[in-house]
Amino acid sequence: MFFIPTLAFLESAIDFATISFIAALLLLSVFSICFIFHLRFKSRSSRHLQNFNSLWTVRFLFVFLITLWTLTELLRLPLFRRRYLYPLLPKLTVTQEANICKSYIVLSLGFFQPGFLVTLLFLLDVSVKKTTPRSFFSVFFVLVLCLPILLLQVYIVFSPGTNINAPLILQRSWFVPWNIDGGDTTVLCAYPLLSIILFGVFGAVFSLSFMFSFWRVVSHVINKALRVRICALAVTVIVTLPLQILFLGMSVFWTPDKIAFDGVTLLMLISALTCAVVGEGILVIKPIADSLAADGGGGGDSSHSERTTSPSVRLVEDGGGV
Repeated sequence: MFFIPTLAFLESAIDFATISFIAALLLLSVFSICFIFHLRFKSRSSRHLQNFNSLWTVRFLFVFLITLWTLTELLRLPLFRRRYLYPLLPKLTVTQEANICKSYIVLSLGFFQPGFLVTLLFLLDVSVKKTTPRSFFSVFFVLVLCLPILLLQVYIVFSPGTNINAPLILQRSWFVPWNIDGGDTTVLCAYPLLSIILFGVFGAVFSLSFMFSFWRVVSHVINKALRVRICALAVTVIVTLPLQILFLGMSVFWTPDKIAFDGVTLLMLISALTCAVVGEGILVIKPIADSLAADGGGGGDSSHSERTTSPSVRLVEDGGGV
């Protein structure tokens, strides 16, 4: 009897921490989107800002995908679904609630997270290009790269064929705990091991591609402050992504009604959130703040600015990534 309130307190604390982290990232994303559109509108009257604004749609896509991923994380929380989602819907069956969990897994591991990681890589890679690709073509290119993992996740999670002669740990995307009170049943979301393995393969390919782009960018950068920012981004991505995959893999050892599962998923969320926060700060907020400061500090003389721009600063202007 002594441990029951303790476990209930830990579950409430983990849910509160999860919602707090999600709310903080949502606020940062809203701030980033406002920053992007502020630069977009201001660049119409300033030639100096037009180079910085060349990839505003890709930056917007980056922040937008992070925002959508953050919102889908709320679907995983039974507290949020019971209080805010289910009252807006007709009474759902267990199968319908299970489909919500399946949709969460497909959207999170199959589209939103891979999407913002691919966009991050694109922004980093394009910073050393001599010419900036068209923004809408860039968005289309990024979305097309996300299609393979999205379709594979849909097949793994929703295909009935994966349920035949497969261990439960490979396919479990939802779980119904034993309800001793006889009240309404709450379906809890889990992570299928096959989906985790697929996301892990994507993470490995992404990490190799990211390191290749990182070395190319660093070899072109002269400015020390810019080099520090790029290295900070690289360290964050290379550390947090494997940690996230590790915590996802650890989650399969417990059912979603266990406190250990909640703790591991919280660590997984913190890892992914750290990558998103650093990415927004280095790829969106800092470059835009620097460009606005340069424009306010005498960037109006466009011809003089072009003659005196150093190679490392030109990387930022032309690529708009870092």
